[in-house]
Amino acid sequence: MSATFLFPDSKDFSPDFKEVARYLGYRRAAPPETDVSALMEKAASEMQTVMKAQAVFEIYDLSVVECRDSGVSKPPYEPTNQVVSIRPSDYSTTVSFADVILQSRDLGRNLSGCSQVALLAATIGPQVDALIRRHSSLDPVYASILQATGAMFIEELVDLVNSEIKKIAAGQGLKTRPRYSPGYGDVPLQVQKDFFRLLPCTRIGLTLMDTLIMAPEKSVTAFVGIGG
Repeated sequence: MSATFLFPDSKDFSPDFKEVARYLGYRRAAPPETDVSALMEKAASEMQTVMKAQAVFEIYDLSVVECRDSGVSKPPYEPTNQVVSIRPSDYSTTVSFADVILQSRDLGRNLSGCSQVALLAATIGPQVDALIRRHSSLDPVYASILQATGAMFIEELVDLVNSEIKKIAAGQGLKTRPRYSPGYGDVPLQVQKDFFRLLPCTRIGLTLMDTLIMAPEKSVTAFVGIGG
């Protein structure tokens, strides 16, 4: 299928203040103080006026094969048609989609039994980064609350994208697996290059820097497996 874009209205987002508190390090048994809660509400309201939620995803056929490692040295990772060997072991898992082939036991475990994989990219926009920077030197406490609020909103956006992927999967009588992002487990950040090559990320305002970090900061890429 071709790429699917989502441009939800930020006014439709429902702030989850429990998640904001969790990002700030609060435990359920010890919720934020009244003044912190007021700042959390202020941060959410202020961020919703400037953030621009955008996302894109595309679904590819998938192959996941566990095989015995031959012990032959693998070539360095490249974004196209190359295999990256992450952990030496007796067995490895080869994950293949589009023109990408990579070895990852962790991603292979996540995608085991899946016949398709969705690649998604999402961001809440550079205006959020600017808002956080503006307060960083003036009010570090409020800036940290804004950081946590941004983390909450990008997760809400990714959950929305995930819901759309679930609908497509359900239409095929299939289910989705928990999403998995580059940089976790044994999946290298270099895989970000494949996301930016396969998805039209620039059309939602995303840039991949030489450090493999995305701009804007509050952005996410992830795999979502689809299977029985």
